[in-house]
Amino acid sequence: MDDLERELRDLSAWLETPDAPEVTARVRARLTAPAARRRRWRYYVAAALVALLVAVLPPGRAAVADAVTGLLRFAGITIDTSSAPPPPTGVPSPLPSQRSAALDEAQRSVRFPIRLPATLGPPERVLVADPDGTGTYRVATLLYRGGALRIDAFDGGLDPIFQKMAGGPGTDWVQVNGDAAVWIGGPHELAYVDRAGTVRVETARLAASTLIWQQAGVSYRLEGDVTKIEAIEIATALN
Repeated sequence: MDDLERELRDLSAWLETPDAPEVTARVRARLTAPAARRRRWRYYVAAALVALLVAVLPPGRAAVADAVTGLLRFAGITIDTSSAPPPPTGVPSPLPSQRSAALDEAQRSVRFPIRLPATLGPPERVLVADPDGTGTYRVATLLYRGGALRIDAFDGGLDPIFQKMAGGPGTDWVQVNGDAAVWIGGPHELAYVDRAGTVRVETARLAASTLIWQQAGVSYRLEGDVTKIEAIEIATALN
């Protein structure tokens, strides 16, 4: 039951049911209750959430993304497949106020620890982007393989700051270090969402396969020409 409860609690982080907001709120409240109270309710909560999932989702975890078309929000990223705009043309603009920085300077410029994947080692280049009024940057990017592989890191508590805008090869739930992660298995249009919540389409680009996960409150997206297994291995080696 512990594994089931953990998975249901992971699912509650992204579950949105516009037609039954009060039910969702009650289920989420139970899932985030203190441990003593949660133990008493765990079976009731599991049953309630399973019933809710059955009502709004088709069977099969691989189909989850299709079932919540236009509603999936995970780790500070919105995956919006409700429409399929044409692929971006031309060269996308950099993220707001993006610049290169040495790794130690980048670490001083963000509010979260920048972790490196042991399987890749030090990055070839580091970028920071979107500073606030204090000069603290919102995104740190590690570039590898001549820029063909990138890891974006940002505060997982922020509102969504990246948006997958078009459909593509399937979106699937996977695990990184035992926690839920999302795999987007092919190219997809990606744009940046600024601090005001506006989608900056001028930054849109056709992104490669992407793994999205969280670790210690920090959100990550690994993008590049990698397989699902390779991406998970890189993410698992983050330290």
